[in-house]
Amino acid sequence: MSWEAVIGLEVHAQLATRSKLFCACEVRFGAPPNTLVCPVCTAQPGALPVANREAFELAVVAALALECEVAPECRFDRKHYVYCDLPKGFQITQYERPYCSGGGLTLASGKRVRLVRIHLEEDAGKTAHEGPYSLVDLNRAGVPLIESVTEPDLASAAEAQEYLAALKEILQYTGASGCDMEKGELRCDVNVSVRRPGEALRTKVEIKNLNSFKGVGLAIEHEIARQTALYEAGGTVAQETRLFDPERGVTELMRGKEDAEDYRYFPDPDLPPHTLAPEWVERLRSRQGELPAARRARYVRTLGLSPYDAGVLTAERSVADFFEATARLSRRPKEAANWITNELLRGLNDPAVEAGSIDELPFRAHDLAEVIALVEEGRIDSNGARALIAALFTRPGRPRDLVRELGLELVRDASRLEQWCRAALEGQEAVVADVRAGKTKAVGALIGRVKKAADGMAVDAREVQAMLLRLIEELE
Repeated sequence: MSWEAVIGLEVHAQLATRSKLFCACEVRFGAPPNTLVCPVCTAQPGALPVANREAFELAVVAALALECEVAPECRFDRKHYVYCDLPKGFQITQYERPYCSGGGLTLASGKRVRLVRIHLEEDAGKTAHEGPYSLVDLNRAGVPLIESVTEPDLASAAEAQEYLAALKEILQYTGASGCDMEKGELRCDVNVSVRRPGEALRTKVEIKNLNSFKGVGLAIEHEIARQTALYEAGGTVAQETRLFDPERGVTELMRGKEDAEDYRYFPDPDLPPHTLAPEWVERLRSRQGELPAARRARYVRTLGLSPYDAGVLTAERSVADFFEATARLSRRPKEAANWITNELLRGLNDPAVEAGSIDELPFRAHDLAEVIALVEEGRIDSNGARALIAALFTRPGRPRDLVRELGLELVRDASRLEQWCRAALEGQEAVVADVRAGKTKAVGALIGRVKKAADGMAVDAREVQAMLLRLIEELE
């Protein structure tokens, strides 16, 4: 009889606030160690926390996008454990009364992944182990997080990765979190168990601190195989917390699994319950833009884009916004999609280009719309448009002006084109014979000669081809 996996995720996302959850210290990645700290986040005696309103706003925005029910009142609790990067000896989190519950998201297959809850909490510091020493950096201590906890609705590593990608996309679209995994802004704990189909749930194992989609997938696959082998050998699975070693591709015991009572939760006496007024929540809901799944469906349904192009364009909100502006200004959504997916996104991956994202481009949507218009007007061809876009990456300016400066405007003077075509035909009797024999594609070999005769001036390849065929016919 086969085995099936039962998987739940606990995902920590760093909220995109300017300051920490309970103090005014700046949130900034890469600062020198222990420079973004104060008496509150280093737990000095007598220092009291004050909740960050912006963190609550972003947390609620994320909850609404995930269809959660926002509670009218929530409360912070103290979660006690001892580690060197937790200066207070407890973490301020939400346990009995989180700010929202329920909700979830739907995978491409139609499968619904339900959320148990999302709660607000502060991050711990960061520990670096160097030889016999452990070095602690408290810059991250107190950074606001939301932890979303799913029901055990996932059944494979692939589903878990798809869920994480969809969650990341929504959090980025709403502006709740940057979700940069390299900066630790999105981290995942995985709960895995296996069972025979139809059985009750068996013992689960938690895998902590996974910071890449690939790592999540590999850790889940290894843990499924490990637990299955244990059961088939007549053994049992212990409830425990494990870590994943990406180099060896295995999970290793970290500690025995704690239960809630081990953390000695109790309400934080320094923070009163927080009221989330329904009218305030509704104002945040009214500001919520169109989410990525809805945008993809609209692009396919109303703009005639392929599902693939719609997926590429909506992967990042900035790209989707740039596309929509270009499509609106040019009134050519398919052309806008082609130029963005094939040229702009490819150009951003060029090491020679300074811009790292579409927001950093030195040109805007109205410039790309003007490039599309130039093609529609016949001023430039597709090759000229590619050259013009490449120039815009490094030479910002009005596209119509750059066309003249770069010599990209197509020559439309029929007499000059004919002169260059006649020069290209000289000494090309073999090509002429092939064309006369019905091999019209052979004329393509002459287009380069025409461009050479044009001495760098731009010509329309289709127009040149038509003229060459006409001249060859006249030669008969």
